[in-house]
Amino acid sequence: VPFVESGGGLAQPGDSLRLSCVVSKDVVLDMGWFRQAPGKERESVAIINYTGSRTAYLDSVKGRFTISRNNAKNTLFLQMNSLKSDDTAVYYCNTNPPRAGFWGQGTQVTVSS
Repeated sequence: VPFVESGGGLAQPGDSLRLSCVVSKDVVLDMGWFRQAPGKERESVAIINYTGSRTAYLDSVKGRFTISRNNAKNTLFLQMNSLKSDDTAVYYCNTNPPRAGFWGQGTQVTVSS
C-alpha cells in the first residue's frame, strides 16, 4: 500500500514547512524522505532508523531539516526550516532502502519569492 505524504505547499525562502507521511501499520523498518526536482533524479534527503536513535541527512539540508517519527501513530515527519529555492521538489517518504510498492503521490514543495 503506497504511503501518503502531506504538508507541502508554496513557501518563500527562509520559511518553514513540516511534511507528514502516514505509513503502513506493520512497517517496522528504517524510513526516509526522498525528493525529486524537475529534470533530476530522485535523491535521499533524510533517513531514520526504527527507534529514531540514528538519523542521516543529505549534506545540503544538514542543520535545516529534521526527520522524526512517531511509531505509535505510524507517522514520519520532516521539519524543513530555512527553505531555499533548491529545495523545490516533490517529496516522498519510503522505507530505507525504498520499496517500489510504497511510493506514493508525494507532496509538492515549491520555494519561491
